[in-house]
Amino acid sequence: MKMLVTGAAGFIGSHLVDRLLRDGHEVTGVDNFSTGQRRFLEEAGRRGAFRLAERDLTDAQALKDLLPGMDWVFHLAANADVKEGLQHPRRDLEQNTIVTSNVLEQMRLAGVQNIAFSSTGSVYGEAAVIPTPETGPFPIQTSLYAASKLAAEGLLSAYAEGYGFRALIFRFVSILGERYTHGHVYDFVRQLRAHPDRLVVLGDGHQKKSFLYIGDCVEAILAAVRRRPERPAEIYNLGTNEYVEVNDSIAVITRAMGVAPQVKYSGGRRGWIGDNPFIFLDCAKIRALGWRPEKTIRESVDVTVRYLLKESWVLDARRVP
Repeated sequence: MKMLVTGAAGFIGSHLVDRLLRDGHEVTGVDNFSTGQRRFLEEAGRRGAFRLAERDLTDAQALKDLLPGMDWVFHLAANADVKEGLQHPRRDLEQNTIVTSNVLEQMRLAGVQNIAFSSTGSVYGEAAVIPTPETGPFPIQTSLYAASKLAAEGLLSAYAEGYGFRALIFRFVSILGERYTHGHVYDFVRQLRAHPDRLVVLGDGHQKKSFLYIGDCVEAILAAVRRRPERPAEIYNLGTNEYVEVNDSIAVITRAMGVAPQVKYSGGRRGWIGDNPFIFLDCAKIRALGWRPEKTIRESVDVTVRYLLKESWVLDARRVP
């Protein structure tokens, strides 16, 4: 089949590209390289079934010549920096919601009707039900990032109902693993590499978080793609059946790095506005498809730390917004 992946040079996108190519598909990757890394696509670039298009999806016509004949669009391109959202209030709207609108409309015009979309567990805000199912009630949104993703979900559902699209919406917990480029594990490793004797933590360290290994994430996405849909738009939580405190992940990180820093906490029970202190998703729906994660959270943290220490260029490559 012919697949198009937006955000192809990103953390999740590049892993998905590699897996689709290994499965024998033709893949077109799209990225503007604002945060994506060309080195993540080196393996893909050696395959004749892959082509790369450098495009900015804020241009409503960016995909016009790429979409005809595609079987699936995997729309992963987005601004994913939750913490900086309030400093750049239009960024999430433009890069998450409006870009998704652009992708959907160009799909409609090209006659492409299958889309898989990367949303977020953050849309549940400070959830009233833990673990949180896909049918959980939505509280007031706590971040511009989550609000923009929820708006994009609404567009996907409306296109699915109105134009016969098949839309798969994946609400991720935080994803870890090789090529990981943002999040608290990344930030802690970066801090400790610079000064191994101290670590500054936003929040009180008791925030409860769930994580998922990148390989398990890709397998879950493809398990849903292979499934015959029951509804035009299907929503799946992606995560593990466990969570850890930030302090637990600090223990794994410091052990892997061989350091014993003094830890300083700041910010109370949450680290920043929009940081939900307890994220734990009910993933029974995706598990019903036969999918199971292979790595535990602690194993995922350890793998991520060791990757960042080995591939230290990833720590140096991040651009500050």
